Amino acid sequence: MDNSPTALFDSYEQDFQQIIASIRDKLEGDGKDQRGEQRKAALRRVEMELDEADEMVSQMEIEIQGIPQSIKPQYQTRIRTAKAELTRYKKLSKDLHAQVSRSDLLARAGSPTSDEPYGPSSDRTRLLAGTALLEDGSRRLAESQRIALETEEQGADILRNLRGQREQIEHARDTLRTADTSIDRASGTLKKMIRRMYQQRVVTGAIIVVLILLILIILWAKFFR
Repeated sequence: MDNSPTALFDSYEQDFQQIIASIRDKLEGDGKDQRGEQRKAALRRVEMELDEADEMVSQMEIEIQGIPQSIKPQYQTRIRTAKAELTRYKKLSKDLHAQVSRSDLLARAGSPTSDEPYGPSSDRTRLLAGTALLEDGSRRLAESQRIALETEEQGADILRNLRGQREQIEHARDTLRTADTSIDRASGTLKKMIRRMYQQRVVTGAIIVVLILLILIILWAKFFR
């Protein structure tokens, strides 16, 4: 497991980039050629993914607090870039929603029913189109509220999981610090033991030298006097 202070930040940034890539495909890639209900469904999915991307940016802002000051500026720049990219796609999504709504309004206003003798320009036709649009808007609002509640529940679950993972990582870091402290102490004790061993060797060697000198002196005194 990577215990570096930037590991979680990098993980959240990677998740953010994956979400943005999915959004980009729906808004600017192959998904932009979709029409009708497929396009509406894609835009609803984009709204959910934008919320997820926003959550990833929030997590990145939390994690940057624990990054060392020496490297923090480059990570702050990466957050600003992510925010700018997220803002751009939020605006693009909003514009596309407005375009779809205008297209629906024009389609309803320009399509008279078979039992309407007054033509599309009559007040009754406009009223019916407005009523249908209002009903469609209410339905969309209810659907958006449902999706928002589901997204909120999913977000709460994700936050709980992330909080649990964060606690596990912090516990692992504390365990690693404790192990490092124990290793340092053991290393210090071992160095002291080695130093004492060398001292004892020196003392033992000195004693042996003194004994040899005494023996030589005794032998010299005995045989040469």
